Amino acid sequence: MRREIITWSVAVALVIGGFVAAVLVLNASLYSAGGFVRGYLEAIARHDASGALELAGPISGGDASRELLVAGAMGDLDDLRQVSDTASADGTHSVVFAWTAAGVAGTSTFEVRRDGTLLGMFPTWGFAESPFGIAQVTVANGTAFTANGVDLQAPAQDLPAPYLVFTPGTYELSHDSKYLHADARDVTVSAPGAAVIAPVEIRPTAALVTQVQKELNGYLDECATQEVLLPAGCPFGLQIGNRIVSTPKWEISTYPEVTLEPGPQPASWLMLPSTGTARVTVDVRSIFDGSVSGLDELVDFTNTYVVTFLGGDELLISAQN
Repeated sequence: MRREIITWSVAVALVIGGFVAAVLVLNASLYSAGGFVRGYLEAIARHDASGALELAGPISGGDASRELLVAGAMGDLDDLRQVSDTASADGTHSVVFAWTAAGVAGTSTFEVRRDGTLLGMFPTWGFAESPFGIAQVTVANGTAFTANGVDLQAPAQDLPAPYLVFTPGTYELSHDSKYLHADARDVTVSAPGAAVIAPVEIRPTAALVTQVQKELNGYLDECATQEVLLPAGCPFGLQIGNRIVSTPKWEISTYPEVTLEPGPQPASWLMLPSTGTARVTVDVRSIFDGSVSGLDELVDFTNTYVVTFLGGDELLISAQN
């Protein structure tokens, strides 16, 4: 009997010892401050936006947009490695993790503190400071942009707009449409609570220049159909002192070459001044001797035009006086 009691005591002691050891291991890993941060980072790595948001806690950031806190906007994150875990006197832990985001290597420091206990044995943690960063996106010459494949609309052209982002992360910003393009630019946000400048530079595509050139040429050709010396609403014309005795005929000899720069108003582009040449032929009678002669003259003209998007791919081209 005594031997059985000793055997059972040893068994119980082993079970209790194993349980205590397991608790200690879990407290040092999964339920540690570093384990909590790793859980947040692994949620980002697997594009689990809801999981990352749950671990991040209450969202603060004032008027910053939350449109990038979605799974579709989360980039690649891997090579997670805890570097250190430093506890301060007030119980706050500074946890440093190394990582690679879309090929960019870096480190991030997270401030966490204990906020409770699970089952009376395992500590639970929360972020003492928000783990989100802010991308200050400025879209030059437009408002539409794409971040990691998510289409967004900035509230205003040429003005910075704050977007909350998961930290760490790399965000590819770009724009591509029929008439406008912005080269892709990677912005990496590594420090929780920090703001990173994120520019998007929109420029005209060759298709826009070609379309404006086509419409401008058509407008000038229409002007050339007017059989008067001063075509109405057109950038060219000719005043003479003699009387005309035949119908004036115009043709465009050289079309102005279209070059576009940002316009004076949002969603507009300015065609820089460029010289064109129109040719006019007409018979004239001299007011001095009554003789009739043919007039064949080249008339240079220069004008500036503003190209405005009316919606979709429709353009309005108007003269800038």
